[in-house]
Amino acid sequence: MKTFQLNAEPRTDLGKKAAKQLRAEGKIPVVLNGGEIIELPYNGTLRAGEKIVEIGNGKALITTDLIVTNEDVRNLVYTPDIFAIELNLNGEKRMAVLKDIQFHPVKDTILHMDLLEVNDKKPVAIEVPVKLEGHAEGVKAGGKLTLSMKKLRVKAIYTEVPERLVINVDHLGLGKTLQVGELAFEGLELMNAKNAVVCAVQLTRAARGAAAAAAAGK
Repeated sequence: MKTFQLNAEPRTDLGKKAAKQLRAEGKIPVVLNGGEIIELPYNGTLRAGEKIVEIGNGKALITTDLIVTNEDVRNLVYTPDIFAIELNLNGEKRMAVLKDIQFHPVKDTILHMDLLEVNDKKPVAIEVPVKLEGHAEGVKAGGKLTLSMKKLRVKAIYTEVPERLVINVDHLGLGKTLQVGELAFEGLELMNAKNAVVCAVQLTRAARGAAAAAAAGK
């Protein structure tokens, strides 16, 4: 993945009123998840924006509330590309990926973002765009190639995640499908159902007619 540089600042004033004011100023509330797991009770010192979220069994997670600007995330959000995000938080560098975005139901503006902190030791699950390459045999025979899944969910160390999952369709015949279970990528675990159809070569009316004419001529 390519790296996206993003400046952020801690958010210490929480609540709906504060969030509304941020949005009026062209800013977005963000939560950075996936931080350090701690044992409770915790006697350490939290940094600005950090809070403790209990996850059960006497353990908790340290998450960080952040603020970013609409302008800074425009090229991160409104693109088909995926990125590893290098957060610059008060001079500290922290790596993350985009987990979720909440949009306004009418205006389509960004209301809230969730990021997931990553490192080079713990795998992360992320959706990766699919790119088909080659000329399918079924298309040569008059069929139509269709892409059913534009993204696949993979699990891997973030540094191993590619920008695209390239799938060759040269040998995909007329009326045939390609399922998730038939794919394999080095260093990646595919998380989608194995029987999910990624792409197919559909029979067109012209292809059916050609097949019928060929059968009648025998």
